[in-house]
Amino acid sequence: MNEAEIVIIGGGIAGVSAAYHLSELGHRVLLLERDAIAAHASGLNSSLISSTPQRGVPDLEALLTAGSLEIYRSLQLDQHADIEFRQSGTLRAICSEAEAELASQVVEAAADATSVRLLSVGEARSIEPELSPNLLGALLFPRNAQANPVKATRALAQAAERQGARIVTRCAVTDVARRADGSYLIRAGDMTVSAVRLVIAAGPWAPAIGALLGIEIPVVTVRGQMWATEALPPRLQHNLSSMESSLYWHQASAEPELPSHLTHRAGRRVTRHLYGRQTRAGEIIFGGDRELLGDHAVVDPDGIASNHRHASELLPLLAALPVQRSWAGLMAFSRDGHPLVGPVPGEPALWLIGGMASSGFGEAPMAGRLLATWMHAGRRPDLLVAADPAGRVHVPGKP
Repeated sequence: MNEAEIVIIGGGIAGVSAAYHLSELGHRVLLLERDAIAAHASGLNSSLISSTPQRGVPDLEALLTAGSLEIYRSLQLDQHADIEFRQSGTLRAICSEAEAELASQVVEAAADATSVRLLSVGEARSIEPELSPNLLGALLFPRNAQANPVKATRALAQAAERQGARIVTRCAVTDVARRADGSYLIRAGDMTVSAVRLVIAAGPWAPAIGALLGIEIPVVTVRGQMWATEALPPRLQHNLSSMESSLYWHQASAEPELPSHLTHRAGRRVTRHLYGRQTRAGEIIFGGDRELLGDHAVVDPDGIASNHRHASELLPLLAALPVQRSWAGLMAFSRDGHPLVGPVPGEPALWLIGGMASSGFGEAPMAGRLLATWMHAGRRPDLLVAADPAGRVHVPGKP
């Protein structure tokens, strides 16, 4: 039987960040991944890295995004891992008067005036000439960045291994059981592992792992999809997005038991969402659909076509560029919109990290650091109050 102090289930960006930061603190870590590192959403996303503006007082989203950006920067510049990190900034296009009004509110609410600026269409096109002259303007988030998602996730995993963490891939967990002494027995592939503490970082598969222990983890599976053009010479400098979905989600009424930031409700499109960039290899990549489809990760051609039209409205050059390839992935959205980071109530040796929706790549590195700090010190970081699983994860038979 294998023995480990801490076993982490899941080799996406959340799991490898937890492994990296726990091993940095001296813990003996074993990470189990059913496929390859970055095989799912962590390697399939647009790899946009946000730095969310503060809104008067420190908040969790701003902490996670700013901290994650610094971790990626350190990987590239201090640890010399070529993850294609570039602090490119993001331009969020404004196409209507209602969007312009919301954009003004975003600027006014930001405590740090340097974190977001409202640009006229002329100012926006002066730094991104391919933008449509028909826009009303754009929000500029100058601190935002981008990276290669597969390279970044694997670089963090390799850094964890250099610190002593053990990572085993192609090793699906088939059973988890509590032992009388409070530890856990995990069966994965041909391995049996005893763990003093267990971290579930399995993304959309977290509820299935929780079910092995009789625990209901409140996340739902959301399909996202993306597309790419052929490789082109450099044309775009910034990450690009649109205010259209921001306006819809700002105005829409919340629905109980469903995440708020979806593009489809009951099988019907309610808004268009858009984000993208040009990669170092030259492809222009965009995505945006967020639809509740269970474990259905097949591409919807109509959704890809809708997203391509939306992107072409912002960038006319795309109208003449066909989609060369498309792909889909599954994301874990928490039901209440907050990440899940911390111990399961009544189960002090069982921990969760996940539920970061479509922002996992941009938030999970810092979430992994905060989880490691909490596990190591035994004290919850103050800003993790909103992410605490207490009162949100149901453990039958326990208050």
